[in-house]
Amino acid sequence: MPSKNGEWIVVFNGCIYNFRELRMNLQSKGHEFISTGDTEVICEGLAAYGPKFFEMLDGMFAVGAWNTSTKELWLSRDRFGVKPLYYYLKNGTFLFASEIKSFFTQQSFSMSVNIDALNEYFTFQNLFTYRTLFDGVYMLPQANTVCVNTSTSVVQHHSWWDYDFSAPDQGISFEDAKNETQRLFANAVAKQMVADVPVGSYLSGGMDSGSIAVMASKHINRLHTFTCGFDMSEVTGIEANYDERRDAELTANFIKSEHYEQVMNAGDLSWSLPRLVWHLEDLRVGMSYPNYYISRLASKFVKVCLQGTGGDELFGGYPWRYYRIFKSLSQQDFFNQYYSFWQRLVPEQDKSKLFTEPIWKQVNAKEPREIFEKVFLFNEKLQYDTPEQHINNSLYFEIKTFLPGLLLVGDKLSMAHGLEERFPFLDNDLVNFAQSIPVKHKLGNLELMKKIDENDYRDKKKMYTEYDDGKNVLRRAMESILPEKIVNRKKQGFSAPDESWYRGENANYMKNLLLNKRTVSSEFISAKYVEHIVDEHINKKINHRLLLWSLMNFEWWCRIFINGERVS
Repeated sequence: MPSKNGEWIVVFNGCIYNFRELRMNLQSKGHEFISTGDTEVICEGLAAYGPKFFEMLDGMFAVGAWNTSTKELWLSRDRFGVKPLYYYLKNGTFLFASEIKSFFTQQSFSMSVNIDALNEYFTFQNLFTYRTLFDGVYMLPQANTVCVNTSTSVVQHHSWWDYDFSAPDQGISFEDAKNETQRLFANAVAKQMVADVPVGSYLSGGMDSGSIAVMASKHINRLHTFTCGFDMSEVTGIEANYDERRDAELTANFIKSEHYEQVMNAGDLSWSLPRLVWHLEDLRVGMSYPNYYISRLASKFVKVCLQGTGGDELFGGYPWRYYRIFKSLSQQDFFNQYYSFWQRLVPEQDKSKLFTEPIWKQVNAKEPREIFEKVFLFNEKLQYDTPEQHINNSLYFEIKTFLPGLLLVGDKLSMAHGLEERFPFLDNDLVNFAQSIPVKHKLGNLELMKKIDENDYRDKKKMYTEYDDGKNVLRRAMESILPEKIVNRKKQGFSAPDESWYRGENANYMKNLLLNKRTVSSEFISAKYVEHIVDEHINKKINHRLLLWSLMNFEWWCRIFINGERVS
């Protein structure tokens, strides 16, 4: 879409929540509009303010804007990195798109694997840098604008916003923090309800999605809600509690929503995995095939679905992680303890066994640790002197690394079914306030934790496993609108019971995929190492579910994007 003066031509993916206010501002400056949508607001905003207009947007967006006067291409991405935007720069060619597979249509694009990114992925089950598994393809960072000058071939990045937990308001009372959280959360949900298509809400058994559904039901009579459950007939141990349908039904009945459930079984993995990898393209966090199924269900009834992602990262939803490092004595001690925890897949000492010999020769073994530390060192405001500072540093790290992975997975797998996900917790005003809330209001047992003797094994085990006191201020903010059982429910992630299923019905599928003459990834990953990992898991020596999931994902990635295997 062009601006009225012809200076800007815009392509845009996303949704701008404050476009009406911006439109009124632009109309006061003499700009005229012929549409009622947000794309034209971006066009006229660029005409009025130039590329700084991107910083005025409240929403999720990936924008490409061509300036017809200067012959410059401007790309920009939202604060939190909800909408993906990739670019490829090689041999004088610059390509950009929302999907990497778009580049395959261009003769100038050459496909090869980025070995450094592969090493990074098999360390963190994520990429903390902005490269991808495709060599030469990069993800534009969130809250970032890039200018490509086609005359000089110069590419310039400008980072215009970052999270900041470093200056909490220690003077705010718990009661005031609670009330302001509730007010801003209600506003955030209301803003993101605006749409000209049907809007629904995911509904797990937890507080975050439950709070959103309750608030959304105030705007929509008989709100559509969606839950994913699991067949638990062959599931044992801690995974027996993974099915959240009963608690979700409690909230659905509470708000009288029109509620739908997807029940998954072990066989759903094999059908969905190649399709999931095709849409995901660049591998990221977690066991995400339940996301694929639940978004497919929701897409049959609505076109926009509200999601609870972001609440944990902003309000401290993972206390067992923070308590591992909050008594660190120095910056380096903090790095050592936290890096040990975040090597989610393969620790450094096993990397030479993981990769085949030719690949291992290309691997920079020290780079993952350097990447990890750079996340913190990028922000000069971080300090490492008190338990509260260590926890805020943890919040900063997770929201800069773990959250973008969750958002990428959510967006890719929902859009695979033509469904748009929105994230009320990622509202500009709510995020700004959440960052200012002191740790003492987020973690209910902070003072108790300070008294625990970390040298006492029993105390330490209790600290790591039993205390689930995160999001304290958010819980109290939501207790007036949610059933008590949901408000006080222990934190639980959204995951299938794959530990059990990989030892049962999916064991043969896993072995046939990873230990077969047709296994493509054996060029990169040692078959002997994979055989060892599979054996340890099946014989209940070690739970390798995260690594096995990633190995299967990478195998399908190789089949699809290296071998060109078609996904029907």
